[in-house]
Amino acid sequence: MKTNKKVYKMVSRFKKKYPRTLAIRLKKHAAVIENFLDNDEHVYYTFCGQRNDSNTLLFDSCVVALTSKRIIVGEKRALFGYYVINVSTKLFNDLTITSGIIFGKIEIDTVKENIFITNIDKRALDEIETMIHKVVLENKKTMESDEKK
Repeated sequence: MKTNKKVYKMVSRFKKKYPRTLAIRLKKHAAVIENFLDNDEHVYYTFCGQRNDSNTLLFDSCVVALTSKRIIVGEKRALFGYYVINVSTKLFNDLTITSGIIFGKIEIDTVKENIFITNIDKRALDEIETMIHKVVLENKKTMESDEKK
């Protein structure tokens, strides 16, 4: 695996800013994402949470990275292996934000599936929503200008 720890540093800052977010083993999850980054790919924003549709399941921690090419969800499994979801900007449909008393949930709707990230500190939801839309719009503009060339 690559030794660059930029993703881990970014997600650590997020976790310190929003400590109520439930996520563990961030260094391992970040390493999975770093392993899948292309050399020319830039990471704009990262956050963490639980990769499931239930606030009661607490063992599916993951890290989400918004990059110059895609959205990557990375999770290092407890015993062996990993889980990675790549969402191309072309496949991104919609984003749904749900806030509860303490935690929030994000649903990333794609052409093929819906990705749920739960147990996020509800104070982080506005920042995450803004960054996802900003990065996706910027990526779409870049893709459109590349197609015109």
